[in-house]
Amino acid sequence: MPYFKTSDGCRIFFEHQNLNSPKPVIVFLNGATQTTVYWTTIANRLKNDFQILAYDARAQGRSDPGKRPLSLELHSADLFNLLGYAGVEKAHLVGLSHGSSIALVFASRFPDKVDRLMLCSITAGLTCRARLTVASWLRTLKQEGIEAMAWAALPVVFSENFLRKNEGILDKIINAIVRRNKEDSLIAQLKVMAEFTPLSSAARDIRCPVLVLSASDDPLVTEEGAQELARLCGCRHERLPGLGHSIPAEDPELFIDILKRFLISA
Repeated sequence: MPYFKTSDGCRIFFEHQNLNSPKPVIVFLNGATQTTVYWTTIANRLKNDFQILAYDARAQGRSDPGKRPLSLELHSADLFNLLGYAGVEKAHLVGLSHGSSIALVFASRFPDKVDRLMLCSITAGLTCRARLTVASWLRTLKQEGIEAMAWAALPVVFSENFLRKNEGILDKIINAIVRRNKEDSLIAQLKVMAEFTPLSSAARDIRCPVLVLSASDDPLVTEEGAQELARLCGCRHERLPGLGHSIPAEDPELFIDILKRFLISA
């Protein structure tokens, strides 16, 4: 399995397809409890037209938590060094939730490394409900473990439509979350998420084309918050009806269509 080791000894897991070809590069950035596996369907559909790089940030999936305090700045520095290690000069960044925050801060710090940004399920500022939701996940995780936290998160990160259609396999989704996460790493992530640098200052520094996606059945991201972030970035916001926080998983066909149109638009 491919790993990149940071200067402070943290191993970062990554996967790639078609790297070093002349095709443009897409980097996929995970949500908090997700791993590179999350992007498999999307990546396989795009691999004929793009180079693909997906990775687990510190404290995600198969990557180490490291010994340094987690921050969006540290995550963006890791991505900068990973791109250098992989020989990627410039890339499109596609993030979901926590991954969108990393992508946004990265683009503000390293503008020459970014072509276009697609930011899914992200807001200019966390609402009180979102902060309390994350706090409740952290408490559940500490007291009862990953499986209990995953069940508590399920109705928040997926829409009513998705949950109803997939009710018979929800236990498999939970088992996948449990298998792909380490408790100490997940605790480290959730402890600092509400303390990350506000995104408003980073958004004002963005110079590349950006698309902000949010969903109508997402209690973590309000339409107003997503619109405000798009305004600060000087970009377009698109609200998707009937979907929840996990947009790419809920409707991969729609997501791929929107992504391809955005990446090839003039």
